[in-house]
Amino acid sequence: MANLKEIRGRISSISSTMQITSAMKMVSAAKLKKAQDAIVMLRPYSEKLQEIIQNLNVTPEQDISSPYMVSRETKKILYITISSNRGLAGAFNSSVVKELNHRIAENPNADIQILTVGKKAFDAVRKNRTVFDNQSAVYDFLNFEAVSKFVSNVMRNFKDENFDKVYLVYNKFINAATQEVQTEQLLPIAMPEQQTNNNIVTEYVFEPNAEEILNVLIPKSIKTQVYKAILDSVASEHGARMTAMHKATDNAQALKNDLVIFYNKARQAAITNEILEIVSGAEALKS
Repeated sequence: MANLKEIRGRISSISSTMQITSAMKMVSAAKLKKAQDAIVMLRPYSEKLQEIIQNLNVTPEQDISSPYMVSRETKKILYITISSNRGLAGAFNSSVVKELNHRIAENPNADIQILTVGKKAFDAVRKNRTVFDNQSAVYDFLNFEAVSKFVSNVMRNFKDENFDKVYLVYNKFINAATQEVQTEQLLPIAMPEQQTNNNIVTEYVFEPNAEEILNVLIPKSIKTQVYKAILDSVASEHGARMTAMHKATDNAQALKNDLVIFYNKARQAAITNEILEIVSGAEALKS
């Protein structure tokens, strides 16, 4: 009977775990809808900003330059690594850290520093990497202004040549079940080469002038790109956690079913043994 009591305890424990994982799945599903709407609305704006900036460099007559477009020999690199503050999201955080380590291995001679957004990335790199800054608290009040503050610091360090390149490493949201790890070059801004089609060059009219437009749009575009990456990561986190909790609930249900069957068989065997003992005792009394 002690064995049966132990099995009943395990069944009860698994049932409690199922309630927790099921609740977490529903919470993540609710949060996912809001996060998905936010990133879907921001993506076209961010992409259009980058398109405008790239088009500013198309006309050959325009002599356009910006400190954020300056390419230098790659000696010092900053990786802005975006993860979550919490776990229980499958491979969401570990895939970002794995991609970061892969990128670092590609530049063995460079001076690497890391800016972490999310406690999981910070915990993974703080012991063996140089952490430039930790912005895990940005998730407490996530908005464009909060992101702009630390991105402005990154931009200032790039202008001061403390970094030669800046990359973003994050999970891009595809759908609730799919996230793709992305590495994007944030600084310097990569401009397309001037192209002509049948010797016809498109002319652009800038008001007040291209330089002033550039000075306003480039900082906004850089900050928007980081903000978009964080929103992508937030939506990916909720999608990954919803999927992970769904699988955990299914696995717990399968384990519970196996334990119930095992418990019923053990209980049936115990009852059969008791009946056999009673019958054997009655037969002994008769003789």
